[in-house]
Amino acid sequence: MTTLQPRKPYTQEEIKALYPEGLQLQLVQILLRHGERSPVSARFQNAGLGAFWPYCTIARQLVSATMEPGKWTPLTWRRRLETFGTDDGPVIASGPNGEVDAVCNLGELTDKGRETTYALGERIRHLYVDQLGFMPSTIQDADMIYLRATPIPRALESLQQTFWGLYPSHFRSQSLPPVTIITRAPADETLFPNDSNCRRFAALSRAFAQRTSDRWNNTSEMEYLNKLIGEWMPEHSKRVAVDSHPRLSGIMDTINSTLAHGPETRLPKEFYDPKGRAIIEKIGVEEWFSGYKESEEYRTLGIGGLMGDVVARMAASAEGSSEDGSSEIGGADGQTGVGRGGEKAIKLGLSGCHDTTLAAVLSSLGAFDGEPWPPYTSHIALELFKKTGTPVRQAPANRTPISPSTGSETKSWFGKIFGGSPIASQGPVGIARKKVKELQESDRSKLDGYYVRLRYNDKVMTVPGCKPAGKHLEGDPSFCTLEQFKSIVDKYTPAHWKKECHSNMEALPFPQKPEPAGY
Repeated sequence: MTTLQPRKPYTQEEIKALYPEGLQLQLVQILLRHGERSPVSARFQNAGLGAFWPYCTIARQLVSATMEPGKWTPLTWRRRLETFGTDDGPVIASGPNGEVDAVCNLGELTDKGRETTYALGERIRHLYVDQLGFMPSTIQDADMIYLRATPIPRALESLQQTFWGLYPSHFRSQSLPPVTIITRAPADETLFPNDSNCRRFAALSRAFAQRTSDRWNNTSEMEYLNKLIGEWMPEHSKRVAVDSHPRLSGIMDTINSTLAHGPETRLPKEFYDPKGRAIIEKIGVEEWFSGYKESEEYRTLGIGGLMGDVVARMAASAEGSSEDGSSEIGGADGQTGVGRGGEKAIKLGLSGCHDTTLAAVLSSLGAFDGEPWPPYTSHIALELFKKTGTPVRQAPANRTPISPSTGSETKSWFGKIFGGSPIASQGPVGIARKKVKELQESDRSKLDGYYVRLRYNDKVMTVPGCKPAGKHLEGDPSFCTLEQFKSIVDKYTPAHWKKECHSNMEALPFPQKPEPAGY
């Protein structure tokens, strides 16, 4: 899939059905794929496709913070990309018509991507501000909003565009302080499946990808693709395959990127054959995401860290604890706890991530069957509801949030070997990071009266393990009880992600018995 074609806003009748009386929205966490971008690799130049695309106007007007003695000042500058010339000497990269000042780097968010992610923010505003009144119309600060992005620039920039669409300038106070955006070092990143920094997950990924290659490389479908586009494969390959060079998923990436942009950057028409695209997408989804459906270890290492964090914030919100994300936001001086505007709880989370994040989340919950590859600017909204009459709880005052600033920073022996961020010494914590089966009944009861619902690109998704009686809101299995949802995610939340990433390296990659997702 390429550019998302969003549905029209919900009607008032749909709103009444989707947000029924008797349930109060308490926390919304949105995972969003970045907007349209240039391909991550220059491919098919032999088919007339330029390596560099002229769709990044931002390159004309970049701004950096620079330091002079005693003050910070902005440096406005323009960027030009340099590449190899025909004699291997340096030349300035140019677009199809000789453009040099708006040229995109590989994998960079384009003007189109900025437009669509800003529009996503407008749609989020229309639902949660205009229709539901869940978020305030104007903000004086952003202390009730948790913002996070991966280290990849297009994810951060898409998050910023979405936030600005949600709260454009005329709905932001002139005194709005700088918003806090959470990022991580690459070695610590769990907001996408991190095979670069998780050796065991990389091995599992290779095994499932090889299985897909073995299943599909010698099929009639692959022969169809070879007859269709094989003539443009590089000389050293000359054959389309799951594991060819470029890989079939790389071919899909270039097709989708070109379809999202102008006629100056298009491939020959054979690449856009509907049957061919359907075959490529079906195989790509199997190669990249079947592991989440079949293997608990795959789910644990690939997306379990993120899902554990998402559900921990839900449980903390139900308990009234600062582990809902507010401790990470902190105040103007970097201290944890109450934010600058006095907010004590997070209401909305926005996380800038990737297609592999969204499909992994849904697949790990058994809610991605038959879905195509996530288009640009796709999003998942994970909504936490409280049943009317459920008491508002606050955690005991002596509970200490998980944060490096709550104690001295020390590295475990494992961290010293494998790197990454320090592990903070911690005081007592609440129920957020504990598995449901380990909770005392008094703590487990704090989850009562809370429900979780998923919407993917405004389509309600249902987790199979939430369908049995007693595991969902009566009459609607899409509203999973928080206890059941957390129990499902608990099964693949890693106890120590980095340690598990370097364990079981000699074990077989495929489970010995079925381990279906979503239960």
